[in-house]
Amino acid sequence: MPAEITQAPVTAFMLVKTTPEWLAMTVEERVRAFTTEVVPVVEAGTNGVRSRFYDTEFYSARVTDVWVWEAEDHRAYQLLVDALRETPFWDRYFEVVDLLGGTENGYARTYGVEAVTSIST
Repeated sequence: MPAEITQAPVTAFMLVKTTPEWLAMTVEERVRAFTTEVVPVVEAGTNGVRSRFYDTEFYSARVTDVWVWEAEDHRAYQLLVDALRETPFWDRYFEVVDLLGGTENGYARTYGVEAVTSIST
């Protein structure tokens, strides 16, 4: 009997590179810009989205940060991107290098099998 297909959350890996404008700001100016120009627009335009941020500039010259967005569904993710595009984040403070979207263990859901995971001690 096939497994029931359920709506999976969307996880998007947004690979970005800082721009000279962003880097010219002090740390305090960056925090203020992000909290006053980006966060309110994202919060007003989305629902059901969570974010995490990873610095990668010491490992990659092409991508300085990876932003991980977890959305309840595809619509929530679409609204997030639409909201971000209305802020200076998009192509002013950061160049969006690539977007990689997926669902965790999608193959297991599709084929009705247990997800294969590893545990290292």
